[in-house]
Amino acid sequence: MHSPSVASKPKRIVVGITGATGTVFAIRLLEQLKQLGVETHLILSKWASVTMKYETEVPDAHLRSLATYNYSARDLAAPISSGSFLHDGMIVVPCSVKTLAAVRMGYCEDLIARAADVSLKEGRKLMLVVRETPLSEIHLENMLALRRAGAVIFPPVPAFYTKPQGLDDLVDQSVMRMLDNFGITLETSPRWNGLRRDS
Repeated sequence: MHSPSVASKPKRIVVGITGATGTVFAIRLLEQLKQLGVETHLILSKWASVTMKYETEVPDAHLRSLATYNYSARDLAAPISSGSFLHDGMIVVPCSVKTLAAVRMGYCEDLIARAADVSLKEGRKLMLVVRETPLSEIHLENMLALRRAGAVIFPPVPAFYTKPQGLDDLVDQSVMRMLDNFGITLETSPRWNGLRRDS
């Protein structure tokens, strides 16, 4: 008979990347998590790979090297498809409205939707970085239903009070705010500290 034991658990984040525009957010997120020593489990969809090639110069191999573990979106037998796999939350970044709808309906046709569904049913943090505009009534209803189910809906809206000098500053600010929700603190961008007059 085995005696019970308590296992120490590393900080683990599941990251799903869909084909929506905005793969730069996922790249920067993975860079920051790797630098912090956080264990990451990456699911890269087929269309995410296509979008990344169109939007950036980053090859698939480099993106995958930023993650601790990689999975095919078709691998529904992956460890992260089970509720018995413990993690500290999942971020779908960027999240397409197709994936948004699949998660809302519990339609687990790929590993991203399945891992998100598991996160919800197990009461773990789930963040959906939805990239779409304008938003239809269907999109809004899906987001509201998922928010009520416990998901965090995080459109990457830029903050201009930081006086960004370029795209990197805008991306860093959004990634910092994403990780705030997971108790991972970065100081890569100024935080709001009230109105101050320039000296």
